[in-house]
Amino acid sequence: MLKLKNVSKFYYNKGIIASGFNKVNLELKIGEFVVITGESGSGKSTLLNVISGIDSYEEGEMYINGNETSHYTERDFEDYRRKYIANIFQSFNLINSYTVYQNVELVMLLNGYKKKDVKKKILDIIEQVGLTKFKNTKVSKLSGGQKQRVAIARAMVKDTPIIVADEPTGNLDSKSAEEVIEILKKVAKNKLVIMVTHNIEQVEQYATRIIKMNDGRIIENTEIKKVEDEPIVKESIYNNIKIFNKYRLGIRNTFNILAKFLLLFVVFFFMSSAILGEYASFQMSEEEMTDDGYSIAFRNLSENRIIINKEDRTSFNDEDYEKIKKLDNIDYIVEDDIFLDTSVILSKESRSFNSYLMDIENLKDNLDLGRMPENENEVVLKISKNHYYIKETIDDVLNKTYSILKSEELNSYTDEKVMDLTIVGIKYNEDDNDYNSNLYVSKNVIKTLRKDMNKNYSNIKIFLNNKYEQYKVETSENVERGKAIVDDELKYQFKNYRIINQPINIYVDNIYYNDELDLKISNTYTKSNLKRLTGLTKYDNNRYKIFVNEDDYNSLYDKPSYQSSVFIKDVDKIEETITQLNNLNLNAKKVTDFKVNQGQIYKSIMKIIKVVVTIVLIIVLFFISYLIIRIILKSRNIYYTTLRMLGATYKNVRRILDIELFTNATISYCTLILFLYLVKSNIIKLEYIAKLTNYIGIKEFVLVYVILIVISRLISIKFARKLFKNTAINTYNEEV
Repeated sequence: MLKLKNVSKFYYNKGIIASGFNKVNLELKIGEFVVITGESGSGKSTLLNVISGIDSYEEGEMYINGNETSHYTERDFEDYRRKYIANIFQSFNLINSYTVYQNVELVMLLNGYKKKDVKKKILDIIEQVGLTKFKNTKVSKLSGGQKQRVAIARAMVKDTPIIVADEPTGNLDSKSAEEVIEILKKVAKNKLVIMVTHNIEQVEQYATRIIKMNDGRIIENTEIKKVEDEPIVKESIYNNIKIFNKYRLGIRNTFNILAKFLLLFVVFFFMSSAILGEYASFQMSEEEMTDDGYSIAFRNLSENRIIINKEDRTSFNDEDYEKIKKLDNIDYIVEDDIFLDTSVILSKESRSFNSYLMDIENLKDNLDLGRMPENENEVVLKISKNHYYIKETIDDVLNKTYSILKSEELNSYTDEKVMDLTIVGIKYNEDDNDYNSNLYVSKNVIKTLRKDMNKNYSNIKIFLNNKYEQYKVETSENVERGKAIVDDELKYQFKNYRIINQPINIYVDNIYYNDELDLKISNTYTKSNLKRLTGLTKYDNNRYKIFVNEDDYNSLYDKPSYQSSVFIKDVDKIEETITQLNNLNLNAKKVTDFKVNQGQIYKSIMKIIKVVVTIVLIIVLFFISYLIIRIILKSRNIYYTTLRMLGATYKNVRRILDIELFTNATISYCTLILFLYLVKSNIIKLEYIAKLTNYIGIKEFVLVYVILIVISRLISIKFARKLFKNTAINTYNEEV
């Protein structure tokens, strides 16, 4: 059955060669109870390890059923151990966190049996070793003798032709030792039992052969009882472990040691938090760079703002606005959006506010001071509470009347006032450091100021005598509607100086509309008749001006809105809202499309840095996590090496470890997602983390999860390779 011919085992350590045993010749048969004894260091355990295939040999030949093994690879020895060998170790090598039943069952699962098919056999063997009432007890709670019985039961259930036992009674009292040896003797009837012991007296009466070793050599080989010719050796039948059993063991190992589970949980939680946090931080920096952009045409660059005008370039009416309001994602409409981007001056003596006009109907928040307007000339001021005028001289602001100054050109104002307004309410800005102010006024106030603002944005040209001229237009109550009074010197442009009743056309155009005013010249003014015709006295200050009726002039600027802005509720649906607006025959554009991002170069650099830092972070996290997880799993070194000794292949061990780490990583990641959800929902109040969550989408969550699983898989592969780098016994004896 088993034959050794001049077999030697050497150890190499830092250039020094030591002999484990030398030139051993031995032939053993099924049915023998072989006892190997000798002093410590005599080589008996090393010989047992070579016989059991958990250690290699350097010289000679070992035959199994007549087959040479000197050419065996580690995979061949794995197959050999599964077919022929069942080990009983001095230190038991049981899984302390498993029950008695689970420890015995482990061998069967590793050898490809289904859980339901082995239950009766396992219970029968547990009964044979007298542990039925302890079958559901964790091994850690058993006595030494009971643990050794579990080890014997595990060896018996494997049903291999050879059982090797290394000092199985070394840690037991005399009674327990006698019971263990009695069980082994019963097993030896149809198997080859090879037992190493230093106490020959305990087993002498049971042995069929006693082998004594000294200094790595067999000095005695005494056959006490001759064994008949061995029957046909029956190999142990095994299959590859079932996939369901791999998951069963992997998941069982995830939770069987609470401290290990919590440590791995923390590692994976930290790893996924670090990757997500790094990504979100960079993304937030990129977005902030985008927010730093500017636009020449627009001051309000809110990402919620969509600019609209009609495709036919006509003005908006109430029906148009009603249709827009019915769209799902519309928060509110600013009909005169020119006031979003152009400020007005609100002035009183030496105090003034540069404010942007808003429709009072769009003020939805409660006021902080004062009341809501009740009359047309009453307004609400929205401003920072840290503004000097509010903080120091609030009594000179609230319930005081201020004047809107008339604009002379864009963002330039005269001392002439357009109207008076009384501030009856104050609302503070959400950001105390935002010193911009908004003035909430009635629609009539907006309409009045719209005329003045249209003048700001408009170009005016005079068409006279078949050519365009750049004359200034003024109003006078002395001029009739449809008429114009011009400087007398303009008559020299006409034939025979006939200027009276000649047509004069005033053209106005701006970005919103164009219009014209058709008039006839009713008279000309000179220095002598200027006051009579226009009411003005200083001729030199009014030369070459065109005087028209005030109503005619205002008709050029008193127009409805040609461009408006809608503010939406959900920015993520902005494209959908734009499509809906287009379907209403409107031109719709995000205001951010008109933004020039001055940080674009920095943003591009940031993207490159983000990729590099992310890659470096993942690599660093992998090695740090591996070092930590390796320390954590070092406590599992005996477990995984025991699996190997019991017949588990590299692939099986790695897959079980894969599942264990995968399960732990998944639980950690799901916990992180739950935590972020609670933060985002403001159930857990962490403002900065809540802000970061706005920059993480489903795609990022999935990607980080994939990275986490890949890292856990790489750690598993690296650790498993370490486990199988050396022989099973060397791996067992060294730190992984």
